[in-house]
Amino acid sequence: MAHGLPVALYSDKHSIFRINAKGADPEAETQFGRATRELGIECIHANSPQAKGRVERANLTLQDRLPKEMRLAGISDIASANEWLPGFVASFNRRFEVIPKDAVDAHIAYPGSAEELANILSVQTAKTLSKNLSFQHECHLIQVEISGSGW
Repeated sequence: MAHGLPVALYSDKHSIFRINAKGADPEAETQFGRATRELGIECIHANSPQAKGRVERANLTLQDRLPKEMRLAGISDIASANEWLPGFVASFNRRFEVIPKDAVDAHIAYPGSAEELANILSVQTAKTLSKNLSFQHECHLIQVEISGSGW
């Protein structure tokens, strides 16, 4: 990670960031919400129309420009897109950057290993083992095997 972890993320209330269903468990969270919580990143959801507008303008600019720029660059496959994207991001950031009032870097160093970070950023699903040490996942019955004499 080039800069470390952000202290907070400012987003809209899209269902990627939070569960919006009426009557949902207030403790329930999305995979994104779980990962940010485990990383200690505060999620700030835009509440005012002005704040929502700032988030939406940034998203719409990217959604509008990115496919057009890729088409102009002749990008037609994922490998080429991955190679081209860092240059686009740098150019986009230069074009739309705003000099901050406070120059202090608000990122924090990630104290864990790359393996721990990959684990946090993986999709995780809680399951309960049955008495015969099995559980279901995506229409598959999975049996946990016991090795050794620890049981």
